Amino acid sequence: MSDAQNTGSQAVSTNRPLRLRDALRQARIEAADRTGVVVDLRDAEVARLEILNDALDPLFAQVPEKVDLFDRGISQGDTPRLWIDVIAHIEMGRDKRQYRFVQDTRYGRTVLAESYEVPEIAQAVTRYVARRLVERERALSDDVALGRHAAQQALRSERRRRRWRALRTLLYGMILGVAALFAYVLVNNPAP
Repeated sequence: MSDAQNTGSQAVSTNRPLRLRDALRQARIEAADRTGVVVDLRDAEVARLEILNDALDPLFAQVPEKVDLFDRGISQGDTPRLWIDVIAHIEMGRDKRQYRFVQDTRYGRTVLAESYEVPEIAQAVTRYVARRLVERERALSDDVALGRHAAQQALRSERRRRRWRALRTLLYGMILGVAALFAYVLVNNPAP
């Protein structure tokens, strides 16, 4: 009877398909847990960053395609990093288990979030991406305002040019009219 129960539970687990992505994620987690204490900590860092990178896929799928602020990827240098954009990245803490979300500023490096949990760092990255998108919108609206201001100045300048052109035409017309009047008088008025 226990064999029937075992085969029944195996049948239930085999009926439900396991996605490759989920299996890879689980294998990475297991590998990262196993190698967390081993000498090869760098591979564990990269594995943990890949897990976080996979967790951020739904977020970056929602970013509009025309927005090119973000260039996400893992750099395999001395210190592996998951880059979010040019100035923000995630690296592992000293214990190689803690995620550190860091932004480079003109005053130095600022830690935006630290956590051992992937969902907490994913939330911090979501907030960061939202702030960057709002900054982009403001910059674009400022450009529109500057463009509108430049267009208004160009319109004023064009109006001034038209006024001067009209005034010049009036002056030339008056001069030509006076010259024509003198010519008429000289031609029609015989000299005594």
